[in-house]
Amino acid sequence: MVESSMIPCKGCTSWQGLLLTVSLLTCWYRPTTAQVTIESVPPHVVEGESNLFLVHNLPDNLLTISWFKEEANMDHKITTYTLKYNIALPGPAHSGRETVYPNGSLWIQNVTHKDTGFYILETRKVKIISTIYIYLHVYTSVLNCGLHHSSAQLTIESVPPRVTKGSSVLLVVQNLPENPRALFWYKGINVFKNHEVGRHIIAKNSSVPGPAHSGRETVFSNGSLALQNVTWKDAGLYTLLTLTTDMTAEVAHVQLQLDTSHCGYHPTHARLTIKSIPPNIAKGRSVLLVVHHLPENLRGIFWYKGDRVSQSREIVKYLIATNSSMPGPAHSGRETVYSNGSLLLHIATYKDAGWYTLLTVTTDMRPEIVHIHLQLDTSLSACCKDVTSAQLTIEQVPRHAAKGESVLFLVHNLPEDLQTFCWYKSIYRTHLFQIAEYSSITNSITQGHAHSSRTVVYSNGSLLLQNVTEKDAGFYTLQTLNRDFRTKIIHVELHVNPCRLPPAQLTIESMPHNVVEGDNAFLLVYNIPEDLRSFVWYKGIPIVKSHKIVQNVVTSNKSMLGSAHSGRETVYPNGSLLFQYAAQEDTGFYTLQTLNAQFEIQEAHVYLHIYKPVTQPFIRVTSTKVTVQSSLVLTCLSANTGISTQWIFNNRSLQLTDRMTLSPKKCRLTIDPVRMEDDGEYKCEVSNPVSSMTSLPVRLAVMNE
Repeated sequence: MVESSMIPCKGCTSWQGLLLTVSLLTCWYRPTTAQVTIESVPPHVVEGESNLFLVHNLPDNLLTISWFKEEANMDHKITTYTLKYNIALPGPAHSGRETVYPNGSLWIQNVTHKDTGFYILETRKVKIISTIYIYLHVYTSVLNCGLHHSSAQLTIESVPPRVTKGSSVLLVVQNLPENPRALFWYKGINVFKNHEVGRHIIAKNSSVPGPAHSGRETVFSNGSLALQNVTWKDAGLYTLLTLTTDMTAEVAHVQLQLDTSHCGYHPTHARLTIKSIPPNIAKGRSVLLVVHHLPENLRGIFWYKGDRVSQSREIVKYLIATNSSMPGPAHSGRETVYSNGSLLLHIATYKDAGWYTLLTVTTDMRPEIVHIHLQLDTSLSACCKDVTSAQLTIEQVPRHAAKGESVLFLVHNLPEDLQTFCWYKSIYRTHLFQIAEYSSITNSITQGHAHSSRTVVYSNGSLLLQNVTEKDAGFYTLQTLNRDFRTKIIHVELHVNPCRLPPAQLTIESMPHNVVEGDNAFLLVYNIPEDLRSFVWYKGIPIVKSHKIVQNVVTSNKSMLGSAHSGRETVYPNGSLLFQYAAQEDTGFYTLQTLNAQFEIQEAHVYLHIYKPVTQPFIRVTSTKVTVQSSLVLTCLSANTGISTQWIFNNRSLQLTDRMTLSPKKCRLTIDPVRMEDDGEYKCEVSNPVSSMTSLPVRLAVMNE
């Protein structure tokens, strides 16, 4: 920021001091060779403020000074000043807010967004006409720190975003209307009387419970809703209805998501996992390997083709510090790695089937390795080998295992001429990991090093794990050997939840949770019905035919695009939806509706938030030169909404003292009284969930009285 060269004026306001400076400029000596320049004061102006076009080095012996907007013609003339008669004559473009001074400067009061544009200064001598241009950008009133834009939308934020069973959650309301009369909360997406949780009457400052009140909800005067001791039944959508004094209604929705990953149990480190979308590779299709529970202090991500870490097998690596990826020797040109660790395989081939290994390294150099096995989908191909012989498969019963339950790995299609089979507790087939070996010749089972009293192996190849624990989680390998000494190998992975879960519900997760405009967004579907007949994606709540994005008929493997399809959406067989080059207009709720073979309908909703990277803020200060015991106000102005503001003093986070006060949104800093230790450099930083920017520094000089 440029320091002010204002002439000191005791008892004057800053504007009066500036105008005094302007009036005296005409008396100063100006070299004849100096070029005419215009300075916009202040350099950044907001709607409702005043702006001065301060002219420097105006030549002598001028006849007239004229100001124009956009074009230098009569229709766009703002004003003309005749120096001989000291008279200013307004033109057609004069709005009544402009004042011209003898030194050529133009003052515009109470600027609006319409004042944005080019301004032209024209000076006339006897035979010489000169022009100079300057551009004025008027920022909208969003820049007025602490104020909401008049059209700010009513929104709700869940704090925390995901809540565990037995804990509490606060649904925080933002941008309430200025003149609210009453607030109503409902469980679900519809405003029905029997779904009302509670209401708050502003005039009486009192809350009244509704029919859907469980005794654990509290409605606050600011519209927020608190839920204590959350249960599984509390999950789902909530609706807020606001009613103003002029009977205007506004509705907003929020989804309460329960964290089922640990059922209220919080280990110090959630296990790194990978999920394939879709689960099998089909030739010519794409496959996404979705990573869950990446370490927080991540340094790098490394993907390998195969079941072990080897430089020659490296597909790609992603470095967090530089936000860049580098292909490895095993990169085929069809792989894309994302910052959340996930790997996308484009136009998959049968050679892509097999093991993949993910290695993560943290900033303290701690590695973590996880594997995933991609199966070949032969259902769409008649060209694959061994299509006449049934494929060896393993079915996990039940599909989702909780701690304390029993799990059966049910084997299908064992070779008819079986000689032996072996089970291993690992993807590696070594003596140490062997659970048991079965021999068909002696019809006997030999226990291995990894066998436990809870393990039962059957002659049909199946493996029973009783009373499973979290230590039982991981990969299991079955190896068969027939009488021709041909072997077959198949793997299965067991996930064990540390507690018993409620029945699986259809849910959707946005990946990543915070999406940058222009990046890809993935709506990942969990627990889609097994006997699925069809599913439909809609934009918004409730379901409207014109808002249909895409419909997929599973029975015929056909997709039909709806009128809300933008051409950037891709649907996957498991119901998940991919947005390419996500845009601001994609922000909002999405609804997935499924239909099973019994014609039962399920619905799930998800909110997708697309963020724009923030732009650089700037600081407005009452004065950059202050005396001890005076007061000072610094304001951080930004064109962005939904941001957080932090203050920086001498390149360190500002430590507030009892003399410092922040506005509710932290964008205005008041120091009263000022002391010598406040002398220094001030900056402000604005951020949203995907980006941050820091202002240019403002140097504050503190002087003794």
